Amino acid sequence: MKKPGTSACPCGSRLAYGVCCGPLHDGVAAPDAAALMRSRYSAYVLANEAYLLATWHASTRPPQLDPDTAATPKWLGLTVRRHLATGPDTASVEFAARYRVHGRGHRLHEFSRFVREAGRWYYVDGENPAAAAKSPRLATGPTRPANE
Repeated sequence: MKKPGTSACPCGSRLAYGVCCGPLHDGVAAPDAAALMRSRYSAYVLANEAYLLATWHASTRPPQLDPDTAATPKWLGLTVRRHLATGPDTASVEFAARYRVHGRGHRLHEFSRFVREAGRWYYVDGENPAAAAKSPRLATGPTRPANE
C-alpha cells in the first residue's frame, strides 16, 4: 500500500499529491492563482467541500455546494491553458476540465478570476470564453458545462 500523499496528484501536475495540492488542502497558502485553481480541481476530484468553500471569496461564495449527488461527476482531467496576473493581487486563469456524468462526457471551459487578500488567493467567479469575448472583464457568476 502506498503511503498517504505519494500517489499522483489529481490536478495532473505529475507530482505526488503530498507535495502538490495536498499541502494546500492542509492549509498552506497557494503561491499563485494557478496553484489555487489546480488545488480546487483536486478538491472537486476528492470531494473536499470544506476546502472549496474556504477558498471561494466571501463575496461570491455559496452557502453550500450543490447537494445533487445523483449527478456527481467523475473528473477525468484538467488543462490550465493560461494564467495571467491582472494586478498585484488579482489574476485570471483559463482552464478546461473534463468529466463524465451518467456515462456522458462533458467539458467545462472557464476564465476564472482570483483575488489575493491577506496573503491568500481566493476564487471569485468565472465565465465561459464565448461570454467573456463579449464582455470587457470576467464578471459574472459560474459557467455552465458544455457537452464535448
